Amino acid sequence: MTSTPVARPDEVRRHNRTTLLRLLHVTGPCTRATLAAELGLNRSTIKTLVDGLAEAGVVEEKVPRPGRGAGRPSLLVLPQPQAAVVLAVDLQVEHVAIALVGLGGQILGRNSWNLRGRMREADEVITHIIESAAMLAGDLGVQPTAVGVSVPGVVRRADGHVHEAPNLRWTDVALGERLNSVMRIPILVGNDAELGAVAEHLRGVARGASDAVYVSADVGVGGGVISDGSSLRGAAGYVGEIGHMVIRPDGRPCYCGNIGCWETEVGEAALCRALGLAEDTPRGAILVELRELAGDPQAAWERLSEFAEWLTLGLVNVVNLLGPQLLVLGDLLTVLPASVLERVGGEIRRRSLVSRAVGGTRLVSSVLGADVKLLGAAEVAFEQVLDTV
Repeated sequence: MTSTPVARPDEVRRHNRTTLLRLLHVTGPCTRATLAAELGLNRSTIKTLVDGLAEAGVVEEKVPRPGRGAGRPSLLVLPQPQAAVVLAVDLQVEHVAIALVGLGGQILGRNSWNLRGRMREADEVITHIIESAAMLAGDLGVQPTAVGVSVPGVVRRADGHVHEAPNLRWTDVALGERLNSVMRIPILVGNDAELGAVAEHLRGVARGASDAVYVSADVGVGGGVISDGSSLRGAAGYVGEIGHMVIRPDGRPCYCGNIGCWETEVGEAALCRALGLAEDTPRGAILVELRELAGDPQAAWERLSEFAEWLTLGLVNVVNLLGPQLLVLGDLLTVLPASVLERVGGEIRRRSLVSRAVGGTRLVSSVLGADVKLLGAAEVAFEQVLDTV
């Protein structure tokens, strides 16, 4: 009969410390009593952990702002942003954004630049990321201890190898390895929609949902899946290419080689066609057109009904396949008129067998705005950091 291994006291302390720190990082300031209740630990253990973290400069305790309640308020335990800092990179088709993010999710500083011509080539992008990150860190007087990178393409999570990022015209770029060779810290590279799902689950509208799908429509369409509270990553990290579901076999050619992929009907070019705009219309003009339609539900439906039907068809397939509690729309889909999204949500509930079975999958828009993938990149970087702080 084999005996069950018993964790050593130092391993238990390290585990409890990391768990407490992760809770503070995600949820923000808490009282000691709340920490004890959330973690299922006794107050003396919490005191020892908090005192140790405070002594190390990782947290501090403060009296909250005066309230109306009677009695002495409990001290709040706050994470110190500069105690652990990561670099987040959001690589998109037309621009790159970087940010230094501190413990607790606070953005300490940021920079961005547009991608045009040679600036879109992998060598140029990698060089600019490294140089801009060094300048930003120098200006702020902090050094990141890990890097998270969001890429619009198929990424191997094990080493950050970009198998293909078609809209960037990248194929087989060893992004993680090349960044690590210069920066010499852990580099975590993920698909942009996957990281958007992570951000929404930890800090956005999917917080508290154990099963959710994030659907992002930009130039292309991608998806990130939260299953039973964790990010679904698939074989070697390849998952979420829902934009390449074939939904219209007699439709338009897709760059991937198929005909009638979902993103040919609900991507940026398709939205431009629905609005009667040229397919290369600048993003700002698309947003202006959509905001003008928001105040006229009848006109919005007349212009966008066919687009909405293809959006509905794809989302029904996603719900039937994955059975999420929540569908979160990101990027361009967040600015569709509310009246159109309400009708799409109703059709999903009506036409999806799984949605009816689970009591109705909710359709919501992201509230994290343009920072959603930056925040997701930061969170995957923090996965490597919190147990070493």
